[in-house]
Amino acid sequence: MKLTWWKWLTIALLLYTVVMGMLSEVPRLAILNETIRNLYFHVPMWFGMILILLVSVVYSIKYLRNPLSRNDIIAYESAKVGILFGVLGIVTGMEWARFTWGEFWSNDPKQNASAIGLLIYFAYLILRGSFQDHQQRARISAVYNIFAFAALIPLLFILPRLTDSLHPGNGGNPGFNSYDLDSRLRAVFYPAVIGWTLLGVWVVHLRTRLEVLKQRFYENA
Repeated sequence: MKLTWWKWLTIALLLYTVVMGMLSEVPRLAILNETIRNLYFHVPMWFGMILILLVSVVYSIKYLRNPLSRNDIIAYESAKVGILFGVLGIVTGMEWARFTWGEFWSNDPKQNASAIGLLIYFAYLILRGSFQDHQQRARISAVYNIFAFAALIPLLFILPRLTDSLHPGNGGNPGFNSYDLDSRLRAVFYPAVIGWTLLGVWVVHLRTRLEVLKQRFYENA
C-alpha cells in the first residue's frame, strides 16, 4: 500500500502527539495536575468526530442529489468512524472525570448530551440494517443522517451552555484561557487535533475502498 504525503503526515503527527503527550512538561493546574495530558486525546477525539460526521452529512446530501452508491458508502463509513471516535471520546472523558470529578459519570449536562448524541447515531446504524432494498436504505438513511447531525450540534454546543456544567466553557464555567491552555499545551494540542482527524479520514478511505471492491465483486459474481 502506497503511503501518500498526508498519510505520512498522519503518522508523524500521531507519534508526536503520543510522545510529547506523555513526556512533555505540562502546567501544574489545581485538581487537573497530570491528567491535563488527556487534553491531547479526549478533546481531539471529539473534534475528529464532528468533522468526520460532517463529511458523512455532506455525502448524504450528495447522495440525495446524485444517488451514486459510492456517495452512500462514504456517508455510511464516515458515520461509523465518527461514532467510533465518539465512543473513544466518551471513554477517555469518563477516565478523566474519575480523577478530576471523583466518578466516571456525574450526570454532567455535556456528558448526558454526548450520550444522547451517540444513541441517535446508534439508531442510524440500526435503521440501515432494517432495510433490504439498497436504494430505499440509502435514501432513508441519508435523510436521517442529516437530521441526526442537526440534532447533535445543539446537544453538544448549545444546551450545555444553558445550564450548570463542569465542562470548561459551559454553564458559566470558563473555558481554557491563556493560563490554562498555555503555549506548551497548544504546541501539542493543535497537532493532535489534526493527527486524530486525519487518522479518521484514513480509516474512512480504507473502508470505502474495501466496500467498493466488495460491491464490484458481488456485481460481477
